[in-house]
Amino acid sequence: MTAVALYTRVSTEDQAKEGFSLDAQEERLLAYCKARGWEVADKYVDDGHSGRSVKRPAYQRMMSEKDRWDAILVIKMDRIHRNARNFMEMMDNLQKWKKDFVSATESLDTSTAMGRFVMDIIQRIAQLESEQIGERVYMGMSQKAKNGEGILGSPTPYGYRLVDEKFTIIEPEADVVREIFQRYCGGESLEDLRRYLSRRGILTRLGNEWSKMSLAHVLHNPIYVGTLRWDGITREGDHAAIVDMASFNEAQKISSSKLRNRPHASRRGANELNHTLVARQAATSQEG
Repeated sequence: MTAVALYTRVSTEDQAKEGFSLDAQEERLLAYCKARGWEVADKYVDDGHSGRSVKRPAYQRMMSEKDRWDAILVIKMDRIHRNARNFMEMMDNLQKWKKDFVSATESLDTSTAMGRFVMDIIQRIAQLESEQIGERVYMGMSQKAKNGEGILGSPTPYGYRLVDEKFTIIEPEADVVREIFQRYCGGESLEDLRRYLSRRGILTRLGNEWSKMSLAHVLHNPIYVGTLRWDGITREGDHAAIVDMASFNEAQKISSSKLRNRPHASRRGANELNHTLVARQAATSQEG
């Protein structure tokens, strides 16, 4: 006899929707099992969890207890996953484990040849949709970058806060940024800067000590001179600069020179720094 795992789920948004209640799902699944002569291995219920994430307690427990059941039974496919990538990953695992997947209301049963064929088509359509969404997002962001709209999804860096969709300078963090540039351009290394900030008890926004990597990120971030960058596109932002252009460019030259002088320097890293500098200089020239 086939042993099945009954999986039911509702998210916070689903609570108010007719037909998505946990009791209604379970009732129909039990009737489906009775009609097919299947045995219920266990019931797995996620109440108030989104289908876009796999971090659901009942779902995780069900997958860890795969030896207890032969198939997963759901009322609809979107009850178990709303993310195409996660759904396909689950199906790959089920195939590897020689387990089946059944959607009661969609007549989808991978234990049959037709069910496996339909599942393959569904997965391909889901993958196509996912890729098309990615393409639309990319094109939209490119257009946004070229037209000079918004902040391009840039994370809010140290020294700024996001106020009304605009980067706003926050003191005294901005003073720390200026001092980082001043000392680096004055000849101090990233390690010197790290030790200096540590001695003064100056922490990052998350309350951690500064690392050489986090300091390098500050020194190479064009946001500090009032510009925004996305996928090779650099343009003027609508926020105030914390660092002047001369200091920023000097920091890029120093960093690029250090990379070139290393025995095993990353040419890619040096090229990326030069690209940032050249792109910004070109933008400045156009303004003049």
